[in-house]
Amino acid sequence: MIICLWTGIEAQAQYEGYIHSGEIGITAGAASYFGDLNTTGDVTHSKLALGAFYRKQFGDYVALRLAGQYADVGYSDVYSKNAYQHTRNLSFNSNIWEMTLQGDFNFFRFNPVDPNYRFTPYLTFGAGAFNYNPYTYLNGVKYYLRPLHTEGEGIVPGRKEYSTIALCFPMGMGVKYALNENINIGVEVLYRFTTTDYLDDVSTTYAGAAAFPNQANGQPSVAYLLQDRSYVYGTPIGIAGRQRGYSGQKDSYATGQVILSFNLSTYKCPPVAR
Repeated sequence: MIICLWTGIEAQAQYEGYIHSGEIGITAGAASYFGDLNTTGDVTHSKLALGAFYRKQFGDYVALRLAGQYADVGYSDVYSKNAYQHTRNLSFNSNIWEMTLQGDFNFFRFNPVDPNYRFTPYLTFGAGAFNYNPYTYLNGVKYYLRPLHTEGEGIVPGRKEYSTIALCFPMGMGVKYALNENINIGVEVLYRFTTTDYLDDVSTTYAGAAAFPNQANGQPSVAYLLQDRSYVYGTPIGIAGRQRGYSGQKDSYATGQVILSFNLSTYKCPPVAR
């Protein structure tokens, strides 16, 4: 009886003396894009996502996270059930490199050494920046789309060339569980609002064939062939001024990932009972 009581007191002292100061972790999972090509929220064509982070803990409930993320995103009109989008026949891929600063807010107290507080759901949101550079393939050859000005950016008056760097605003939720004092596992879903509508190189209207003159040998230029790929179905639809995308809503992307993290901790001497 006395031994059990002493063991319980000793364990409680350990819990009270443990300070969870933060975590370092890695993430792996899938990324999905949403925009002018994927207008239905389809996630069945997700691609690889990887990341790493450092989380600084402030008490049992609040933390600040610095995270780096790689995501491979892409989509194609061939997946669409909409007749116009399918005929439009555009596609893209892009590698995203992202840095964010996020606030994490635990629902429950989290203490990896205390069996009663090893699990918590949490919310997270923040801001960051990312680099992207959409590309596609023509006859098996890879072409980056921004230098081709497929919507007349920098060619048609009033259309500026877009930047390959944009801001993102992640919002999401997750759950984590401490396997032991040192290691946690978790799952997180994170959605990013962005400040660009050109993640997929599609935003406004067709520039028209006149904006893309033939090559010196008289053959159509690569830019002409990629700005309107509906010719594979017959008469091209890319008339100047005709809708190519929808500029009223920015593109976005999301990740769903498994998390493995390692706890950073310190100890303090518990108060002595008087």
